[in-house]
Amino acid sequence: KNNREKKDYFEFLANEIQTMRDSGLFKEERTIYSPQAADIVVEYPAGSPQKKVVNFCANNYLGLSSHPAVIEAAHKALDSRGYGMSSVRFICGTQDLHKELEDKITEFMGTEDTILFASCLDANAALFEAVLTQEDATIADRLVHASIVDGIRLCKAQQFNYKHLDMKHLEKKLIEASETCRHKMIITDGAFSMDGDVTPMDEIVALGEKYDAMVMFDDAHCTGFIGKRGRGTHEHFNVMGKIDAITSTLGKAMGGASGGFVAGRKEIVEILRQRGRPYLFSNAVPPMIAAGGIKVLELLSETTDLRDKLEANTKYFREKMAENGFGIREGFHPIVPIMLYNAKLAQDFARDLYDEGIYVIGFFFPVVAKGLARIRVQLSAGHEMEHIDKAIAAFTKIGKKYDILGKTKDEIIEKYGL
Repeated sequence: KNNREKKDYFEFLANEIQTMRDSGLFKEERTIYSPQAADIVVEYPAGSPQKKVVNFCANNYLGLSSHPAVIEAAHKALDSRGYGMSSVRFICGTQDLHKELEDKITEFMGTEDTILFASCLDANAALFEAVLTQEDATIADRLVHASIVDGIRLCKAQQFNYKHLDMKHLEKKLIEASETCRHKMIITDGAFSMDGDVTPMDEIVALGEKYDAMVMFDDAHCTGFIGKRGRGTHEHFNVMGKIDAITSTLGKAMGGASGGFVAGRKEIVEILRQRGRPYLFSNAVPPMIAAGGIKVLELLSETTDLRDKLEANTKYFREKMAENGFGIREGFHPIVPIMLYNAKLAQDFARDLYDEGIYVIGFFFPVVAKGLARIRVQLSAGHEMEHIDKAIAAFTKIGKKYDILGKTKDEIIEKYGL
């Protein structure tokens, strides 16, 4: 009986996977045979000849993933500090490089202290459980990143949420939470990864002050390039020094390798060193990653050239795509969603773009809500104008093929369904 039940279960999983394939929801991985850069060499589908394409779907916002100075710093640390720590931080996993990186992040972010994690996911998993109890409240934007959702689930605080970027609804929830809870924490993303819309942190901070609530946000898709000096969303909205906790990553604009952190009030950081489970029970960030992060921060402190180039690239791409009749979400972030609404259309569109030498991915349920499928384009300072013009031309060619240029959301849905 047990063997039959086990066999039935794996048949169930096989059917689930086939259903995903049949409905166009199956996610395929592409194999890259080159360093991360604007131009990469990809094998897709598996077994096909390798092909050079322009990459428009990496989080390599500043083009630093393969920067010679960052690679050199990592090489030196590999030689001088070894390959890995083989320990958690509080036992024997803390090197001078970890402390130096934390200090540099604190200075860059304009906070009181910083604690490193293996990833921003781990930072979000650690934060809420360590600082909030059943007497407290989390009040989160409904579209916060999945790692924040998981982190909130791990804590015992009462959970409230507010409509996406709706400050009036947030205020209503703050009033509601104030009636039953001791401490309150407003939780949001700095920029939301699927739409590229940016939270008005000045309004969030004002509401936090009005209702005596802490403010926390995840700035993974902003650290290094949003704000005049690239400090992030809090710099852009002129609220540096007024945020209680910021989670972010070294795995996107800041070199693209791995590693995350919480920067914020010194009391929160210290509690995380004492109680943060991913910090206490996971190996320290490898030495070469820490050294690379230090070098990235040094580069960003010297000049804003990369940040400025990214801003110019983004503005140009957004303007040209809108002129050519694509439906895009308005904004200034280098995440530019090209709205297609239908999951299969998004997959087919991305496949045809690959044939044109443009590497992008279609996003659909459950990554985004049903009926909101899109191709997410991500600009980089590593892109030159010829890269961007090639992408615009390819998008326009495929857009004509599927007859979506200048079409409204309703017209596209009528033609292709949801």
